[in-house]
Amino acid sequence: MALTRTRMTGVAALAATALVLTACSSGGDESSGGSPEGGDGSVTIDEEHSVGAMADYDVGTTFEATEPVNFSLLYRDHPNYPVQEDWSVFEELEENQNVTFDLTTVPAADYDQKKALLVSAGNAPEIISVTYPGQETQFVSGGAILPVSDYFQYLPNFSQKVEEWGLQDELETHRQSDGKIYQLPGIREVPDVQYSVAIREDLWENAGITEDPATWEEFQSQLEQVMAANPDLDYAMSDRWTDDRTLGSFLNVMAPTFGTAAGWGYSNTWYDHDAGEFVFTGSSEGYHQLISYVAGLVEDGLLDPEITQSDDQAVQKFISGETAAISANTQVINEYRTEFADAGQDDVPIRLITIPGGPFGNYLARSQLSSGLMLSSSVTESPNFLAMLQFIDWLYYSDEGIEFAQWGVEGETYTVADDGERTLADDVDWNGLNPGAELQLNADFGYSNGVFLLANGSTEELLQSVMSPETREWTQEVLAMNETLPVAPAAQLDELELETTSLLDSQLEDGVQAATAAFITGQRSLEEWDAYVAEMEALGSQQLVDTYNEALARQAE
Repeated sequence: MALTRTRMTGVAALAATALVLTACSSGGDESSGGSPEGGDGSVTIDEEHSVGAMADYDVGTTFEATEPVNFSLLYRDHPNYPVQEDWSVFEELEENQNVTFDLTTVPAADYDQKKALLVSAGNAPEIISVTYPGQETQFVSGGAILPVSDYFQYLPNFSQKVEEWGLQDELETHRQSDGKIYQLPGIREVPDVQYSVAIREDLWENAGITEDPATWEEFQSQLEQVMAANPDLDYAMSDRWTDDRTLGSFLNVMAPTFGTAAGWGYSNTWYDHDAGEFVFTGSSEGYHQLISYVAGLVEDGLLDPEITQSDDQAVQKFISGETAAISANTQVINEYRTEFADAGQDDVPIRLITIPGGPFGNYLARSQLSSGLMLSSSVTESPNFLAMLQFIDWLYYSDEGIEFAQWGVEGETYTVADDGERTLADDVDWNGLNPGAELQLNADFGYSNGVFLLANGSTEELLQSVMSPETREWTQEVLAMNETLPVAPAAQLDELELETTSLLDSQLEDGVQAATAAFITGQRSLEEWDAYVAEMEALGSQQLVDTYNEALARQAE
């Protein structure tokens, strides 16, 4: 099989040149072959820019370019599976889809910074991978990225899934002030649930507890019982993932059940559906209740106040028996088991608890739209523009494409039983499904790779096909017990408003994070909450939400 033609390009030298935004032609001009059709802003692509495209491409069609096409791709190079030119994924795409790539590779640690430099300088490749919702906003005014919503009619698989899975309202929140969408998101049939709290079942059983807590109040009660029944514990829980956000995972998991956003998911604006307006998250009643609850865990000696410790420190406390609970997800739970085994404790039972409910109810954050991609506005000048859109639609949104991106090639990386169940080849592992196998699906073949598999898959069946039975059961229970928060409207800010809110956002978030840590650890009394709210107002919290609410009112006119 021929090697995929790739070009590995460094980007360090571009930093010196990326001093100003370079305006690029936007999609939908004469270079793409037409003018908008009707009132939806859609744009027709002419024959000149349809070279290699399929005439009959639609849902259920396997994309194969009618002649060889080559697309430039900004590639996020992950240290756990560094890119290899001879990966099967590249070879298969060349042989079966007639597609090759020119790769501009950027280490994952530098990816967002270098991506911004490339886009701002007008030097970005055609396909800009691994872009999260909201990251595109900074580039809209410069014209460097494509308003991809002008071309949704050329993405039949994407459009079908958005409609069938009820994602239209959430997708609408991605529109910018010009009414267009610039980021093509990863989409999921069901919400993304991975994170909760891992517990040592043996220590819970010592306390006579065999059921998961139904509420966070009950979780607190269980922590108290575990401490009382296991006097050797220093704390019932000591947490990790605190480096960039205080208790990033723990607060993020709890926040929707308190009617707010916190931790990793914190945003300065929260839409109050009852009031019909945005409020400042960091001083909202839900945020106050959440921080008061966690501060109470610390005050009662249940939660370790070392909330700036490293992950290694927190994990070691869990493994050594100093603590009985720690934040976890469906992947690191297996890493904890390995740590216990390495410490000579093969028989320590641990598991994820289902997510308890809070005063706001049993809710999960909306998470059906995820990391996706942007396209450079220069793609409208490419003779292969339509072929590129068809390829993207097939790989990222068709059932066939996402199965290929997740599992690889039947007979090479996996087999399929008569009942349709997929099984990895004996020598291939992915996420502990085939422990001890010498090859990894991502590192050795390029599949299950965040560059080619948006949101780690798309359909519920495919997502659960790569889960262990334990993880699949936990996921199904969590989804059955919870509903997602309602969609909040998007305030489409104009360029001046974006500039103003960007400055306010940064200083306000810094202030909220500092105060959150102080309140939780007891360095600042919760009796000072009103004073804290006044401090946030002095930093511009009211100005921020007023700007969002004014933009929202403008949209309704």
